[in-house]
Amino acid sequence: MLRFISVPTEIARTYQAGGVDSYGLLPERRVSDGGGNPCRHCLRMIPEGAGMLVLAHRPFGALQPYAETGPIFLCADRCEAGGGAELPEMLASADYIIRGYGADERIVYGTGGVVPTAQIPARADELLAMPGVAFVHVRSARNNCFQVRVERG
Repeated sequence: MLRFISVPTEIARTYQAGGVDSYGLLPERRVSDGGGNPCRHCLRMIPEGAGMLVLAHRPFGALQPYAETGPIFLCADRCEAGGGAELPEMLASADYIIRGYGADERIVYGTGGVVPTAQIPARADELLAMPGVAFVHVRSARNNCFQVRVERG
């Protein structure tokens, strides 16, 4: 069974409490326009008029050449962690980049590709069945922004 995994709660709470991002900067505080602002913690779209954070996040445990850092949105106020076996509702675009990573958090070459949203679970399942793939990232097909992690579980 697949498991969609949000940014860990302890990391989200640090950002929401004013902690610095992966570049050592304070998250920017903005107001959501209601379209295209997916929270990487609750895995829902941030509603129009709600406060949101824009910050640099590195969804990897350590610095290394494949540890991409990029912009993400989070609800400015505390939200409950999303995730589980179902495709998160925040994945509202037509397609996404799906890419496999090894236990060493490095890209497994040949695993990346743009996949229609409805096919994400099937493609993630295929990748996670491959030797050497420990987890999968779902990323924006247009901007390569990290969306959510996928594991077996």
